[in-house]
Amino acid sequence: MIQRSLAALLIAALSGAAHADNTTDTAPPDGWASQGGGTTGGAGATAKYLSKVSSPSQLNAALSAGGAQPKIIVVYGTIDMAAADNGGPFTSRADQAARNLITIPSNTTLIGAGSDARIVNASILMKRVSNVILRNLTIVAPCDLSPVWSSGEGRWNSDFDAVTIYSSQRIWVDHNRFTDAPVTDDQAPIEKGQPQQCHDGALDVIHASDYVTVSNNVFDRHDKTHLVGASDSSTDEEGHLTVTFHHNLYSQVVERAPRVRYGRVHVYNNYYTGSKSDAPYKHNYSLGVGYKAQILSENNVFEVPGAATCADVVKNPGAASKTGAIRDTGSLLNGAALGLAAQCGFAAAGWTIPYAGGYTLDAASSVKAKVLSNAGPGKLTVN
Repeated sequence: MIQRSLAALLIAALSGAAHADNTTDTAPPDGWASQGGGTTGGAGATAKYLSKVSSPSQLNAALSAGGAQPKIIVVYGTIDMAAADNGGPFTSRADQAARNLITIPSNTTLIGAGSDARIVNASILMKRVSNVILRNLTIVAPCDLSPVWSSGEGRWNSDFDAVTIYSSQRIWVDHNRFTDAPVTDDQAPIEKGQPQQCHDGALDVIHASDYVTVSNNVFDRHDKTHLVGASDSSTDEEGHLTVTFHHNLYSQVVERAPRVRYGRVHVYNNYYTGSKSDAPYKHNYSLGVGYKAQILSENNVFEVPGAATCADVVKNPGAASKTGAIRDTGSLLNGAALGLAAQCGFAAAGWTIPYAGGYTLDAASSVKAKVLSNAGPGKLTVN
């Protein structure tokens, strides 16, 4: 682990480099992460807790140092949790569960350097923590060694989300790329008439987490993308799950972008592209209005060949008796108005955005170009 000296930081500041450095950015006022006191991550870290890492052992050491002291950790190159540095390839699901976990403590910024910082064979967990920033990384969805067939659901289920936010607050996830590649679903063996899919969620927000912003990310080639709310029976989540998704690219994503229970979720200026006939990532739906969901949707753009009406991209994926509410303004489906109020039949969500003066809503006509030019890693400066 390489630590940046205080002298080096002072030299950078005097040279003007620090002015352009995004390493100490805090969450802007354009989403829920600006609420509850704001999200600063490791912005207040002293030189002792400024680290550069390029291996699992270095990353784990940096994360565990100093407990909840503010820390900034910069990732260089690829950190592979199945590399020799961490014990080599996983030998079983139990071994995978023991060694693929990256646990992020409170008051941490984990950020990639350049455009090629990657985390693979990992499940990143924020559990009962607060004030975390995750930026500028390519995060490859982990592949469960032993997927389990669920006869009740008629599908394969896997463990190990790429990122799980669990009972945590004040989280900003920004300018990352989440993808199944290179282990895409077309490579999975066919069993029970379906591909034995080994991936779980890309980024899930569960168990009463609050004040989360997911912005400027790319979600690419994935099935179960975002679960907001763990289950219909998680009644303790009602009144929580305050999450914003904005300016994200969803490309060849099957469903759950996001799938919401209970939460007050703001979804704006995202660009969705896929196809109802794509293989292996055939579009099912984008916005899932689950049990007691309260979704505000604004100026999102859906380009999904084969989708004809709102119901093709917005649906209740659960029981008909356990639905939620959604209100949309300004969104487009294949160039025409989404028509949610007339075509989808949901009650209208009624809460008010608390950061109303802090975000700028782009016209739907400009969303595609803006998202394609700005989303994903490699757009930030990390010294």
